[in-house]
Amino acid sequence: MRRPRLMGSKLYPWAVVGLITLGVVINYLSRNTLSVLAAQLEVTLRFGVREYSYIVAAFQLAYTVMQPVCGYVLDRLGVRLGFALFALLWSGAGLAHALAGGWQALALCRAGLGASEAAAVPGGMKAISEWFKGPNRSQAVGWFNVGTSFGAMLAPPLTVGLTLIFGWRSGFLATGVMGVIWAMGWYWLYRSPTDAPAAAAIRVPLTQVLGQRRFWALAIPRFLAEPAWQTFTFWIPLYLASERHWDLQHIAIFAWTPFLAADLGGVAGGYLSPWLGRRFHFSLLRSRQTVVGLAAVLMIAPGLIGLVADANIAILLFCVGGFAHQMISVTLNTLSADLFASERLAVANGWVGSAGWTGGLLFSLLIGQIAHAVGFAPLFGCLGIFDLIGVVILVGLLRGVRPLEESA
Repeated sequence: MRRPRLMGSKLYPWAVVGLITLGVVINYLSRNTLSVLAAQLEVTLRFGVREYSYIVAAFQLAYTVMQPVCGYVLDRLGVRLGFALFALLWSGAGLAHALAGGWQALALCRAGLGASEAAAVPGGMKAISEWFKGPNRSQAVGWFNVGTSFGAMLAPPLTVGLTLIFGWRSGFLATGVMGVIWAMGWYWLYRSPTDAPAAAAIRVPLTQVLGQRRFWALAIPRFLAEPAWQTFTFWIPLYLASERHWDLQHIAIFAWTPFLAADLGGVAGGYLSPWLGRRFHFSLLRSRQTVVGLAAVLMIAPGLIGLVADANIAILLFCVGGFAHQMISVTLNTLSADLFASERLAVANGWVGSAGWTGGLLFSLLIGQIAHAVGFAPLFGCLGIFDLIGVVILVGLLRGVRPLEESA
């Protein structure tokens, strides 16, 4: 197939980043539609917060299990074909939500959505690692990561607007169609730098990933960091409805703001690391670790949400948390490309992501079981501590480890 005209241009790598970001925006629009409608669907489909936690858990469990599987498929098929196939699958699962008549059907649809959307981050990181090298790789990851929070940011106003005009099923239909269009565009436009055939992919034994200290240096901090993002993604609208007594329109006006802050945090984290290297002559790993440490301190803010009476201040603290979390997320994802070779990157990133989503899944189940009894405040308090522990583990386990480009 003829290569895209732009491929020989210096702009092509950034066009790739833009295309990936658009795909991730659609991905996160799809997954966040349900959380925006949670309070309404509890009434319409007759289920409660416990059943909602099971619906969320179905997505999280499938996503957790499938991230390394998706990574393996992407490494074997190549990111061009693999990413397009997974996008078609998650679009179909998203469209199926419109047919749900109860919480059990929603849970089944969410499982299908989670299993296929698990390819998004490993696929994006693999494509970026093919086109970007060195300290400035984090800048590309920062812009790619914008898609995760921008999609979540757009979900409340878009979903509420469609729901008020066309009914609750319309949000799922719209995002499903968007995904199909993106999948076709990705397959048509993307090429790797070498345009190598997928058959040239190298099979990497699992022990070469899970048996390394550098893997656990990323996996454990992700396990501790991900509960915050899962809470923001799946529980903010329901929290605002149940504890702050906001209606759907009020939620639509404010619930997107933490994700706008997260966009800014992702970009800031991507640029801060190379700036620290230039300004203070930090090594690559030290600059990345410093960004994670600064963000971990900022994560104390969402831990204080339960202590404030004003809902607007609570939203502000959510915004600080979104900003800080995405600084951490960008940096840990970039570190996976710094520490693992291209032929095993997608599967390594998938296993790191699986560790993170295990933490998110367990925390969401905890919310579902005890939030009705003790409220959200103690749970938010945990979010202020987890990342501080994570940065200590990150620094400790990476002691003496060198990134690939310094080891070459």
